[in-house]
Amino acid sequence: MDLRGTGTYWLIKSEPSTWSWDDQVRQGTEPWNGVRNYQARNNLRAMSVGDLCFFYHSVKERTIVGVVEVASPYRLDPTDLDGVFGLVDVKTICALKKPICLDQIKLVPPLQNMALLKQSRLSVQPVSPEEWEIILQLSGDRFLLI
Repeated sequence: MDLRGTGTYWLIKSEPSTWSWDDQVRQGTEPWNGVRNYQARNNLRAMSVGDLCFFYHSVKERTIVGVVEVASPYRLDPTDLDGVFGLVDVKTICALKKPICLDQIKLVPPLQNMALLKQSRLSVQPVSPEEWEIILQLSGDRFLLI
């Protein structure tokens, strides 16, 4: 499977106890709502339909577990009563056969400037094409189609 998409890549984080990869797989396509950080909001605004995102389990797991695709344009998040923040829908694409943990990423010199390491609390962050390729290589470039 070729996971090169549009060439614009992201990483989205979720606490597994709130929304897990298994939840995402069960739902298939789901609004990525609840983001309440301005920089993360700006990253959501910059997303285009067809962009690919790594799905990252935060908190205890700290692992990239799968890939989702941006399935809708940015729109206001109905859970934000002030109308400041927005969302996109994300569609399940595949699980990484070999999940990539944060400790592995920290050991790879070309990944040292990833937002994941520099802005560890940011829930929606860009991933460069080079970082995307390296992560895919670390995963063995193998995927489990959902």
